[in-house]
Amino acid sequence: MHYYRYSNAEVSCWYKYLLFSYNIIFWLAGVAFLAAGLWAWSEKGVLSDLTKVTGLHGLDPVVLVLMVGIVMFTLGFAGCVGALRENICLLKFFCGAIVCIFLLELAIAVLAFLFQDWVRDKVKEFFENNIKSYRDDIDLQNLIDFLQKINHCCGAQGPDDWDFNIYFNCSSESKSREKCGVPFSCCIPDPAQKVVNTQCGYDVRKKSKNEWDDQIFVKGCILALEAWLPRNIYMVAGVFIAISLLQIFGIFLARTLISDIEAVKAGNAF
Repeated sequence: MHYYRYSNAEVSCWYKYLLFSYNIIFWLAGVAFLAAGLWAWSEKGVLSDLTKVTGLHGLDPVVLVLMVGIVMFTLGFAGCVGALRENICLLKFFCGAIVCIFLLELAIAVLAFLFQDWVRDKVKEFFENNIKSYRDDIDLQNLIDFLQKINHCCGAQGPDDWDFNIYFNCSSESKSREKCGVPFSCCIPDPAQKVVNTQCGYDVRKKSKNEWDDQIFVKGCILALEAWLPRNIYMVAGVFIAISLLQIFGIFLARTLISDIEAVKAGNAF
């Protein structure tokens, strides 16, 4: 009976093609991320001069897009080929990588909760470094503008953080027209204006701080983020749970398919 059970074992087509479908979506998404990242780099001339990436003191958002694309492309490819070819090595690589990513996400969430002050300091340092490079990369500039506009904030801890940028610095050495100002994304929007006034932040920090409230956002983006999280904790938790369930589902499919393949190979050995 023992040999008879293995001799009739077979790989489940249901799990096999479900895992393939699961991974083809991630593989295609990875291709899309890679294509978008490479296109953005080609537009900025980075592909012809990679030193532009290493010379940037802040974060190039395209690097993040490419990193996500590479991970999704690699895992999607391994999962698709592993499922179709019933390749245990590729399936174990896919499964192990998903487990590592899941544990890493869990560890980051726990550590961020336990060491909130350390995380706050690192976020502040990260934001300030990117403020320094605001004019050095158009994608970074657009990202900072987006964050400031959507969160109604300015700088890491306040508008004075823009002194870290040589163009907005209030020092007497600066000859920039933007001296002692802030980016337009810090300005309180005027509903009557249909065209964005990109010069609305000029010279605003030369005025008394009591006058800032009428023109720009005075809350720092770190404080805005800290205020945003409690208000949207259920949404954040829902996104985290959804991502975790997708990863657990992928691990389950891969482990089940690996077990089926091993059972078939064990039956063929007799």
